[in-house]
Amino acid sequence: MAEVFAGFVSYTDAQIGRLLDYLEESGQLENTLIVAVSDNGASAEGGPNGSVNEMNFFNGVPDDLAENLRRLDELGSPTTYNHYPTGWAWAFNTPFKYWKRWVSYEGGIADPMIIAWPRGISARGEVRHQYLHAVDVVPTLYDLLGIQPPALVKGVAQSPLEGVSFRRVLEDPQAPDPKQTQFYTMLGTRGIWHDGWHAATVHPPAPSGWSRFDQDTWELYNLREDRSGNRDLAGEHPEKLEELKRLWSREAEKYHGLPLDDRGPLEILATPRPQVAEPRNRYVYYPGCADVPEAVAVNIRGRSYTVVADTRLDTPEAHGVLFAHGGRFGGHSLYLKDGRLHYVYNWLGRVEQRISSPEPVGTGDLTLSAAFRAGERDEQGSTHGTLALHVGGRQVAEADIKTQPGLFSLVGEGLAVGRDSGQPVSSDYDSPFEFLGGTIREVVVDVSGEPFVDLEKELVAVFHRD
Repeated sequence: MAEVFAGFVSYTDAQIGRLLDYLEESGQLENTLIVAVSDNGASAEGGPNGSVNEMNFFNGVPDDLAENLRRLDELGSPTTYNHYPTGWAWAFNTPFKYWKRWVSYEGGIADPMIIAWPRGISARGEVRHQYLHAVDVVPTLYDLLGIQPPALVKGVAQSPLEGVSFRRVLEDPQAPDPKQTQFYTMLGTRGIWHDGWHAATVHPPAPSGWSRFDQDTWELYNLREDRSGNRDLAGEHPEKLEELKRLWSREAEKYHGLPLDDRGPLEILATPRPQVAEPRNRYVYYPGCADVPEAVAVNIRGRSYTVVADTRLDTPEAHGVLFAHGGRFGGHSLYLKDGRLHYVYNWLGRVEQRISSPEPVGTGDLTLSAAFRAGERDEQGSTHGTLALHVGGRQVAEADIKTQPGLFSLVGEGLAVGRDSGQPVSSDYDSPFEFLGGTIREVVVDVSGEPFVDLEKELVAVFHRD
């Protein structure tokens, strides 16, 4: 798993090199300002044993060591969404402690940054050790380019910049730290850097739900003398610790770090976010449209739903995907193959739950549907229920399935009609498995919980009106 990560870092480095080569060949490199920085310390989502599907973590489902070992030779291939274990995360963050999601320790927040602008920055290959934060990058770019950001944009007052320019640090290796204070908060963990001192809580990050923030122990480190944060000085300097705790509260209030939130990743990702359009009970999708990202597609998690494809089948050999949402590591798909209707719910890439019509569906104007009726949730948060297939209003198959508690994918696997354009939801076909041999007029996904028969009658009535 670490080798796969190292390989991808090498690949990424090569692609950045291609960009730099182009800038040089086109005469633009000298006047291009480049900033390269990671977003946080090495990641620990792989857990103690690593993972062959990172979506397990984001669904609150433990990884299986036996499954990891069985698929060792598949790591780095399209059939795995693998992630290295926490031991490697700590090793990658050497000499700092812990990893991403912990703002209590440098392993979660300290990163190198590379900045270059041949025409505008005279330093070449030099190292700086002053304290900077990500919020300081934009003010520095404004300063280097001589730009004053507007106070208003289209009449809307802009939030003030929260960082400071570190232009002087680029020009003078002996320049003082451009700022004196920076607070942190993430998933219930808290920390603050002030003039070389770092105070932080011992609080479990997601998945946590610990919440007892007032009972957290605080630690104190002098990072100017102990850069890796190994010696806790809270007992030796209690006054300094109390000073920094008070300073954290003031900074958190000033920069919107409150209220504290340590919900688990599943709860956070499943919480509805503001959308351009209000959530509704029925969504209509059409063939030929671009993939709809999961963040704005219909949400079927933990609820009853019905997927209905309004079609005309011109030939008994009509085949292909009618509707697909998600991919190999979680998703569901309604499709035709070998003349029969199939529905697959792929639970986290571990279980392909397939329901198929026993007989060919035939030809003509047909509504082809999959209706899930939600039942109880299990201890993992998955919803169990019954999935029924319908052809032209007639139920042709039924089976018990379970659905994921969380997302199908973080990025890259949207909702599509007439094809499965990402990785295939089902091993029964290869993407895109485009629909051929007929016409898909539209696909309706209903999450109202109404009985299937009512939706079927409504769609038939609409068809006759048209």
